[in-house]
Amino acid sequence: MLHRKLYQLCADDREVCIFLRDQQRWIENARIIDLEGDLVTIRYETDEDEEICSWEEMVRLESIGAVTQKLASVPRGNAEIAISEDCPEAEQIRPRFPDTNIDS
Repeated sequence: MLHRKLYQLCADDREVCIFLRDQQRWIENARIIDLEGDLVTIRYETDEDEEICSWEEMVRLESIGAVTQKLASVPRGNAEIAISEDCPEAEQIRPRFPDTNIDS
């Protein structure tokens, strides 16, 4: 099942974080660029001593302990987040069942 998911992430060219069990380390912001048998080729960059280095590693499928991917992000700082009331009225979603006051 992991092999299928890695293949899908490779085909989608998604950025992922991979935990290598045997080395007890995370590789962040990596791309899976190839799968061949039980070998997975990943590419990522690191920032070392004010120098950006590109790396390409081949790891065995069995050494991968976890794979995560970012679903969304929110900017830090004083940026205002848009909420539904900020949408034009024509685009706002209304409740299916409007509140009704039943006075008997």
